[in-house]
Amino acid sequence: MTTRFLLIKALLGSLLRVLFRPQVEGAERIPGSGAVILAGNHLTFIDSMILPLVSRRQVFFIGKDEYVTGTGLKGRLMAWFFTGVGMIPVDRDGARGGVAALMTGRRVLDEGRVFGIYPEGTRSPDGRLYRGRTGIARLALMTGAPVVPFAMIGTDRVQPGGSGLPRLRGGRIRVRFGEPLDFSRYEGMDRDRYVLRAVTDEVMSEVMRLSGQEYVDMYATKAKAA
Repeated sequence: MTTRFLLIKALLGSLLRVLFRPQVEGAERIPGSGAVILAGNHLTFIDSMILPLVSRRQVFFIGKDEYVTGTGLKGRLMAWFFTGVGMIPVDRDGARGGVAALMTGRRVLDEGRVFGIYPEGTRSPDGRLYRGRTGIARLALMTGAPVVPFAMIGTDRVQPGGSGLPRLRGGRIRVRFGEPLDFSRYEGMDRDRYVLRAVTDEVMSEVMRLSGQEYVDMYATKAKAA
């Protein structure tokens, strides 16, 4: 862990506990060492602020490059926070963006670190859980890393719509971590689309169980477009 990450976690972690009283369940299920994938639901913008602060280990994750290129005091503070907690900026537009994100995740895992990912690919438009994209499965099978599912509960009440400042009276936030999922039985099958879908669906099933969300067998991006 970097000095800046420890400083952010000490300062903002304490503030988080005071303002939102987060209840964290199962954090001990995150292995203490080695490559790990954290995969969960995505309700609102502050999910990416909450997860690094409640995890036992530093979490590295992909974020929009615009989060670190802003100007003014707000832009500098956002860049300082997100790069400090482990965000890796990537231009995710188009096919090249998807490949870049996948290769970045693989590099993090090959280094024995924790990589966080939202399999839905974007925030839920209505609070329901949408179909997962198979990048999570490819990462797990390419690296052999276990997948720890997690669920954010209540963050959408604290920050409805994913924009603006969080509401101090939005209720209590809960973060639930499930048991690690081992997909070593599929070793060498990271190009089999049926295996990739089966692994992804198993992860999403666990996320659904932890979150209690209604599941929609449709990609969230398609639901937003509609």
